[in-house]
Amino acid sequence: MSWWWRDLGGAPAARAGLDGDLDADVCIVGGGYTGLWSAYYLARMQPSLRIVVLEERFAGFGASGRNGGWLTNSVTGGRERYARTHGRHAAIAQQRALNDAVDEVLGVCAREGIDADARKDGELTVARSAAQLARMRDFAASESRWPGADVTVLDAAETAERVRVAGTAGAMWHPHCARIHPAKLVRGLAAAVERLGVTIHEGTRVDEILPGVARTARGTVRATHVIRATEGFTPTLRGEHRTWLPMNSSMIVTEPLPAAAWDEIGWRDAPTLGDFAHVYMYAQRTADGRIAFGGRGVPYRYGSRVDGEGTTPERTVESLTDLLRRFFPAAAGVPIAHAWSGVLGVPRDWAATVGLDRATGLGWAGGYVGTGVTATNLAGHTLADLVLGHDAERTRLPWVGHRARRWEPEPLRWLAVRGVYGAYRRADRAESASASPRTSPLAHLADLISGH
Repeated sequence: MSWWWRDLGGAPAARAGLDGDLDADVCIVGGGYTGLWSAYYLARMQPSLRIVVLEERFAGFGASGRNGGWLTNSVTGGRERYARTHGRHAAIAQQRALNDAVDEVLGVCAREGIDADARKDGELTVARSAAQLARMRDFAASESRWPGADVTVLDAAETAERVRVAGTAGAMWHPHCARIHPAKLVRGLAAAVERLGVTIHEGTRVDEILPGVARTARGTVRATHVIRATEGFTPTLRGEHRTWLPMNSSMIVTEPLPAAAWDEIGWRDAPTLGDFAHVYMYAQRTADGRIAFGGRGVPYRYGSRVDGEGTTPERTVESLTDLLRRFFPAAAGVPIAHAWSGVLGVPRDWAATVGLDRATGLGWAGGYVGTGVTATNLAGHTLADLVLGHDAERTRLPWVGHRARRWEPEPLRWLAVRGVYGAYRRADRAESASASPRTSPLAHLADLISGH
């Protein structure tokens, strides 16, 4: 279980499971952010709908209750992909829609009385080697050509005025990001959809989704529309084993830092923090004065196996702890309070998607590759429009209807992911030991293999 849920006293009280067959207008499979946002907007747009959410464990059990708490505007897979397939204006529209979604989530929190520890101080991404600095400058130059990216490049001194990360040579900042407490957001969202009349059945594992049908061991739900909102757990559904790859990410959180340590670190506001390493990290200063710090541990398990409990190997905890203390020497004496892992969904082309097949009534959204806290809101809003047949700007965005090819069969998946992340780690080590501004050839090779 994540620290976010532990901070709230553990898992929420269990909701009733499905008890026999059921008819509904919309059945949503998955009780995380995507499923709950879909239910929220459907219920608000058309209160008469019979909407049921089926969740294997409890609402927010998966990535929605385990993530790093970045409500940010990232376009999963990059705008250039959409510019190639749909044109520059469509790519700009995708970016602006995600910018708006950041503020939409904050607005819903205010409207529904959800205290998610939200604070919008932007996103800061640091460079800690010559190669990272060169990548940062290239990336910032590319971003500056896109309206809505709104990036600012900072030198080492300017970066230190915001957060003092040891060894930082520069950073990039943008304003479209808020820190949130993931479990507080998903708990509040689940309560909000129930107030709107949506039924959430927990402890109900869906084994198979077919047109008009969601099958479980506890009964069958028949609905005009069935929405798949299972993200990293998608491979557990019959017929979806190679649709998305379940990628693992791990986090640690410290005990609260003393005031003297915060003074030395200088992290007074609450921008989220990342870096330009290939195996990148992500962090936030929590509302109660901790550092929550994440990165890749064991990225993938053979056969697309999903570790639902979030068990974190000790070597991963040690690696993240070492990196955190290299970033923040002032935190070296602060104990680690907890560690956990979560699973996210990765399409073969690394591009998120949302869509609805009108002929079958089957809908889907996901493949966020770790950028889903904001994208889930836009996806849920879009799915509601699609189900209701609305012609809206959201339904014309370039990610709507996108489908990636399936992942390769084993052992190719396991060998490729293991090789790619091994190459990225070696590339990071080589770049850290070098004064060269060139990105390691190993990283270029890993990019080519992964299709990233």
